[in-house]
Amino acid sequence: MTASVAIGELRAALERQTVLALERGALLPIETALTHIEDGGVRFSVRVAENLVRKDAATRPRDAQPPRDPFLPYEADLFVADLSPTHVALLNKFNVIDRHLLIVTRRFEPQEALLDVADFAALVTALRDIDGLGFYNGGAVAGASQPHKHLQMVPLPLDESWPPVPMEALLDHARAVDGTRALAVVPGLKFRHAFARLDLRAASVIEAARTATACYRTLLDAAGVNAIEVEGIAHQGSPYNLLVTRRWMLLVPRSKERIEGISVNTLGFAGSFFVRDTAQLQTLAQLGPMKALEHVGVISGT
Repeated sequence: MTASVAIGELRAALERQTVLALERGALLPIETALTHIEDGGVRFSVRVAENLVRKDAATRPRDAQPPRDPFLPYEADLFVADLSPTHVALLNKFNVIDRHLLIVTRRFEPQEALLDVADFAALVTALRDIDGLGFYNGGAVAGASQPHKHLQMVPLPLDESWPPVPMEALLDHARAVDGTRALAVVPGLKFRHAFARLDLRAASVIEAARTATACYRTLLDAAGVNAIEVEGIAHQGSPYNLLVTRRWMLLVPRSKERIEGISVNTLGFAGSFFVRDTAQLQTLAQLGPMKALEHVGVISGT
């Protein structure tokens, strides 16, 4: 059995491997300029790429070569730590946000399979050391670029602004729908969503993982994302985005992957966008980030 990283050691391992991967050219950050757009009561972070030539060249499909799973095997210089017997932590090779971790299953599992206790145990282990935002792109329509199951995590705050997650400006006003605060809706979000408060710092890692898994399944049901069985494994019935911190969980069903050429993944629902150039920045500013989220989400009541 593979040993898991000890509590308190992940942050140091992340810092060491970031330096090493940069020195060896394995980590290729995407340089961006940060700006903000105020919309719908949220100060959205927008990172504008300054040069995507290197990533485009590295990820462009080559003739007559089938797509390769970048996690089997993973690039050794991107390895950060063993999170559990089932998951490893890797650096995101083309990171937009510093210290961006991928939480990847050791063996292949499909990205559309539902998350389970093992997935949440790995995420909780990472969140115990790093106050971060965990997130999951449930399918290609939700922004997933790889079919191999992987969660992601970025440290908080997302930028120098407050609150640490820009969307928390609205999440702080979530209204319970069942009288127990276990399930809530957020005034100001016009797309379908489900929200819950929880404490992933309490109890043991496995107990916190079980709590998170139960919360996740509740949010799936509340948001109308049905489970289906594929070859004996529970899969999502439709695409969605999931956001998880030590303190809360938000799930958003998806209808489209992009708007006006701008791709939207889970971070959009945290209040953080990435655009390829100034033309896309102008498009986003004219449209409004909140309207963009409504366009790629599912309108409430439908």
